[in-house]
Amino acid sequence: MKTTHPYSPAHFEFDRELIERLDGSGPRYTSYPTADRFTSNFSESDYLLRLKQRRIGANRKPLSLYVHIPFCNTVCFYCACNKIITKDKSKADIYLDYLEKEIRLVAEQLGCREKVIQLHFGGGTPTFLSDAQLERLMGMLSTHFEFMPDGEYSIEIDPRKVSRETMQKLAEYGFNRISVGVQDFEPAVQKAVNRVQSEEETRAVIEAGRAAGIQSVSLDLIYGLPLQTRESMLRTLETALALDPDRLALYNYAHLPTVFMPQRRIHEADLPPAGVKLDILQDAVKMLTDAGYVFIGMDHFAKPDDELAVALRQGRLQRNFQGYSTHADCDMLGFGVSSIGKIGACYTQNDKTLEGYYAALDQKKLPVVRGLTLDNDDVLRRTIIQGLMCRFSLSVEAIEEIYGINFAQYFTEEMPQIRVFQQQGLLSFDGDFLMVEPKGRFLIRNIAMIFDRHLRERQTHARYSKTI
Repeated sequence: MKTTHPYSPAHFEFDRELIERLDGSGPRYTSYPTADRFTSNFSESDYLLRLKQRRIGANRKPLSLYVHIPFCNTVCFYCACNKIITKDKSKADIYLDYLEKEIRLVAEQLGCREKVIQLHFGGGTPTFLSDAQLERLMGMLSTHFEFMPDGEYSIEIDPRKVSRETMQKLAEYGFNRISVGVQDFEPAVQKAVNRVQSEEETRAVIEAGRAAGIQSVSLDLIYGLPLQTRESMLRTLETALALDPDRLALYNYAHLPTVFMPQRRIHEADLPPAGVKLDILQDAVKMLTDAGYVFIGMDHFAKPDDELAVALRQGRLQRNFQGYSTHADCDMLGFGVSSIGKIGACYTQNDKTLEGYYAALDQKKLPVVRGLTLDNDDVLRRTIIQGLMCRFSLSVEAIEEIYGINFAQYFTEEMPQIRVFQQQGLLSFDGDFLMVEPKGRFLIRNIAMIFDRHLRERQTHARYSKTI
């Protein structure tokens, strides 16, 4: 599992002994500070101030939008998302009424029809919405925002509930990327997690999407699910590769039944032990790289000509709440229940309950209940963690120049751990550059955690997933 150039960002080494030794839990760093650090001291007035600052600011970059659709027809036992289980689509009509209120309130604060470079519909199940409801939602957004022709517009798809006609509609609405939920193709595993989905359903949706003009197809798989074995997961991967996805995400199942109630329906005795999970991951990495996919970072792979792989090679890969991105770091507006956004040096999060979300909007208030305003130290550490997660390298000289610090002095507390990881072969540090070595690429979350001051100094009630 090695390529030729020692500092190619796609070059990695799967050091099983080291991975087992450093096994632990930690954040995924879709933000820094992480969402568990948000506080209720941040309110609507703080968000309004940030929107005003954006309105009067010069050289505003195009926006990223996230819309959360919380509804699902059935519950998947592994799921940790904020969701509402129902088959009543009229509930979505009511939800869209309130989404429209929120979108209008935010747009009024921005003061103009701003440009959008990135859009993502997540859930729940975004395709719970009917074609007419999806059209209505896109109409709302298009009324208040201008979608740029070269943007990245994606939606999460449940193949069990989507017709060829819906795929055609999505393309007409402007979606050019789909993320297709699969998790596992084995019938026994599907039954154990209450997500029975045939290969034929998945293939039909992908083929319909491509026929409609969808440019990029991503498949989501999970390893560590009940009844999975090394052999069964190889079959799932073979089936997945036969569908020829442009991107593939291989997530580690985090079993936290005390936090996520549906997971209580999963029998812990059916979960593969840690050694088997690592076998599965090691097999998957080999199979995907042998098939020509590029390791992007953490749990993501892409074809060499995919925009993510190109951005990785060119050193311009980004990471936000939507995951890895090809676009420059930009403000993100989150719409819908529990949605998270980022405006300048602050994060915001909406009420996690429908009742609270609706009540705020009934009062013509934005439903923000949590957030965080970053201080200078947070901004510095966010830059470092973003660089490590997306480019596997850090120019110490550039950091010192931009932030006016002496790196070694500022990070005195972090230096011992940097040296330990250097001795273990995870990274190299010569005072001018901090480079993640091939052995460290799969342990990038562990390396990023060195610079997480909140994780070191402040207690949290969050339960983090395993870093591998």
